[in-house]
Amino acid sequence: MTGAQVLDVAQDGIWTLIYVSSPLMIVGLVVGVVIALFQALTQIQEMTLVFVPKILAIFITMILLLPFMGSMMGGYMNRVADLIISGG
Repeated sequence: MTGAQVLDVAQDGIWTLIYVSSPLMIVGLVVGVVIALFQALTQIQEMTLVFVPKILAIFITMILLLPFMGSMMGGYMNRVADLIISGG
């Protein structure tokens, strides 16, 4: 493999990582902001209040998006395996 091909594989891997992880990160961000807003409006200053809803929201999102995440990672693995089989 040439240096350009290695960089292409690495770039494809980074984009796959971003596509797979971004929905979970966005859900965590939205839930965190909503709970922080709720805490600010009600003046509840409990630091641990945000953890359980955020964990549950991320877990539910991960279960719902697992087929998408698996197909994205499987497609990346197929592209890498094709490059290995073809010899570069």
